[in-house]
Amino acid sequence: MRFPHALPRGIFVLIAAITVLSVFAIERGERQRLSVQLDARATAIASALERRANASGAYLRAGAALLSTMDEVPAADFRRFVSELRLDADYRGAEGIGWAQVVRPAQIDAYNAQMAEETQGQVELYPRPDGSQPYAVPVTFLQPDTERNRRALGFDMYSEPVRRAAMLEAERTARPVASNAVVLQQEGDIDAPGFLIYMPVFEAGAGGRALKGFIYSPFNAADFLQSALELEDAGSYGVRLYDGEGSDRTLLASNFDADPDGRETATQAVNIASNRWMLSVSSVEQPFLHGLSLVTLIFGLLVASLLMLLVRMLTMQAQEDESQLAWLQEQASIRNSLTRELNHRVKNTLANVLSIIALTRRRATDVGEFADGLDGRIRALSATHDLLTQSDWGSTPVRSVIDAELLPYAHGGDHTLVIEGNEVELAPNDALSLGLAVHELATNAAKYGALSQPGGTVSVRWTMRGEALLEVEWLERGGPPVKPQRTRGFGTDLIERIVAHELRHPVELDFDPEGVRCVLLIPVRRATEFVIRAGQQG
Repeated sequence: MRFPHALPRGIFVLIAAITVLSVFAIERGERQRLSVQLDARATAIASALERRANASGAYLRAGAALLSTMDEVPAADFRRFVSELRLDADYRGAEGIGWAQVVRPAQIDAYNAQMAEETQGQVELYPRPDGSQPYAVPVTFLQPDTERNRRALGFDMYSEPVRRAAMLEAERTARPVASNAVVLQQEGDIDAPGFLIYMPVFEAGAGGRALKGFIYSPFNAADFLQSALELEDAGSYGVRLYDGEGSDRTLLASNFDADPDGRETATQAVNIASNRWMLSVSSVEQPFLHGLSLVTLIFGLLVASLLMLLVRMLTMQAQEDESQLAWLQEQASIRNSLTRELNHRVKNTLANVLSIIALTRRRATDVGEFADGLDGRIRALSATHDLLTQSDWGSTPVRSVIDAELLPYAHGGDHTLVIEGNEVELAPNDALSLGLAVHELATNAAKYGALSQPGGTVSVRWTMRGEALLEVEWLERGGPPVKPQRTRGFGTDLIERIVAHELRHPVELDFDPEGVRCVLLIPVRRATEFVIRAGQQG
């Protein structure tokens, strides 16, 4: 009955597949919605970053216009200018505003003297130019005047390639230009990415454009990003700012430490003072399944399970009816097989009994001897039949057959029985033949051989010859010497004719002077060759 088994499972699989498709559609919609949200958030944060940069650029443009009108830029005037420019002290995420004048090679000593006067001899231009550059652009003033900002005073920014590239571009375009990622001089030993925005200052009224210096703002990248997120809250999103293409090497700042790989991510180009950067916004927490998907999955599996149970209950009756019919057919087949097997085995048993009667009558001299011989042999058949009945006429262990036939001699204290061999199972007819042979050998040993006097030893050992043939050896020692001249008895005929015929192998029977030795070869057959209901038992 394949149909009742397959139908409930098919219904379950069908509804489960529909549920999975529904969950897939819901998850796809959720991803699309999340993608739209991420794009909107990325656009908003990018706009906030650009506004911060543009505000700083506007301050620098105003400062450049003012400083271009001054012949000299005294420290007091620069501090007053910055204080008036930033009345609210809001540096828009920057470290402050600085002035870096152009110092020609001939002006280096004068610059160092000026800085020594301003800082009581603590600052001078470094690193000192080696003549390979046309001029130096050292940090002259940096407001607010803090311990952190004082670390940058005197540093020649023109000596560093990244800063120099940004200053040259600002000089060429005459507008604010942001540098690529650098570590600010005020960071000291801390490796924290940052950048600078430069605005060139030219000499007023000079023919052409004579560069006077640069007004600039240094930025710590993390602070700059945080100042923008104060305008546009990142919420449950992770934000990363890159100097160019997105990679760990170009990462400037991030508001979370988790790896964005495998998360839904939106990117947005950001223009920071003529420098193109990239902003990445990712979902920080991305559940395996959203709420609606989880509810749909649970509900779908519940419905599929209930329908599968219902169909299973409806088909159980048909399955039970089919099983009952199959059982009845099996019982009828078993009865037929039992009848045929019973006829076959009764005929074999009767044939063995008739052969025993014929041989016993031929050797007997009177009725008493005939009755005694026939009684013992019938009892031997009966003992083996009892073993076969216990195993439901299945296989019978060799040891059980031998133990049953030698049981009358097992408890005698004046002789020794040795029974050795591995566990081997015999077919019913082969077990009957072995029982008859052991009975005759034991009877002969009790009358004339090792079991007839104290000190005698009978050993029965069996081993396998290959995979399908068993060798059983009967050996007597310690009994009366065997006569070289002796008459052929019933036991010899029974073993060499009936037993050998039933086992389909010759029997080796030797009457050595030291004791009788008999070797039987018994086929070891598979259970399917003789078990009546092998198919049902398997």
